[in-house]
Amino acid sequence: MFKSLLYKEWIKIRLVFWLALGISLLALINIFLKVRHDILFVDAANYWYSFLFRNQIYFSILKFLPFVIGLAVAIAQYIPETVNKRIKLTFHLPVSENGVLIRMHAFGALILLALFLVILGLFTAGSAIFFPSNIIRASLITMLPWFLGGMATYFLVALILLEPMWIFRGLYTAVATGFVAIFFTGASIGAFGPVLLPLTLITLLLSCVVLFSGYRFRKGEM
Repeated sequence: MFKSLLYKEWIKIRLVFWLALGISLLALINIFLKVRHDILFVDAANYWYSFLFRNQIYFSILKFLPFVIGLAVAIAQYIPETVNKRIKLTFHLPVSENGVLIRMHAFGALILLALFLVILGLFTAGSAIFFPSNIIRASLITMLPWFLGGMATYFLVALILLEPMWIFRGLYTAVATGFVAIFFTGASIGAFGPVLLPLTLITLLLSCVVLFSGYRFRKGEM
């Protein structure tokens, strides 16, 4: 039964997954073609200096990509469930209602996490061609809040879409907008290093909030 449930979830998000992967690959190719071009013209040492001391980020094109991907996956996964309250059919399966929702939510989160890990892995491999380890490390520290923000966006949008009352949807959206913005705050290279652990813990806690809207949806709060 759960294999069928997970296959249903994959059917809903597979197009978004492949599109996001394709767009991410194009973005990475663009980044490293530009890096190669710039290094050839200004010399590697000068290029590295600009990154470390002038805050010239060569991967800025990736900044809002995790947000867009997290938003798209959540919409693709949960909008079909809210049309005519179709998710209630899923809740009528002879298994725990919370168990069904957790498995749905975990599947979407794992797909999103796998996609983000692929992007970060390819970014690291490509960066290793042009940059020393200290620059790669600083780049990853700078980027990680963006990808945590993408995960947080997925969790919060799921909460909003499953909420049955529009007034609460509006309230959740306002709070989520202000909260997610924290992950994309502009800062110098590597500045978010000291808060990566708290941001990670907060993101993990957010993974559970969908259960609240799921409970209200099941009970028919209107």
